[in-house]
Amino acid sequence: MNLRLEDMNLIEYQQYHRFSIRNYANEQMKSGGWEPQDAISRAEQVYNKLLPDGQNTRNHYLFTIRDGSKEVGMIWLAQRTAEKGFIYDINIWEENQGKGYGKQAMREIEVFAKKIGLKKIGLHVFGHNKRARVLYEKLGYIETNINMEKTL
Repeated sequence: MNLRLEDMNLIEYQQYHRFSIRNYANEQMKSGGWEPQDAISRAEQVYNKLLPDGQNTRNHYLFTIRDGSKEVGMIWLAQRTAEKGFIYDINIWEENQGKGYGKQAMREIEVFAKKIGLKKIGLHVFGHNKRARVLYEKLGYIETNINMEKTL
């Protein structure tokens, strides 16, 4: 594996943006947070607020994950304070899952975070995403909040 993180170019960002709006809306619906009729517009609002200047938004780092010349996924880190970052998104494209790319990309983003002076990284994971939760726990991330609900 020859994995590296490269700054997203405009075309990659546009493709990611289209994918991420649908994906985020679907994840919010799965978690019971949003209704289908307004999920896409709510997701667009969130992304437009977080990334007003797209991939050039200050203190946001959007990377394409590559293995050699092959694009295998993406990862997005934001610097929230001088010492704390937040991973807003990581996606390993479906055909590349289960090959260790997610784990290695998380390690690479930690190296990058240290280079820009970060001391901590946070992230959010949907409760239904058990695969991601297991990965993050193996990498040393700990749960800081847990929301629970029951449908009656």
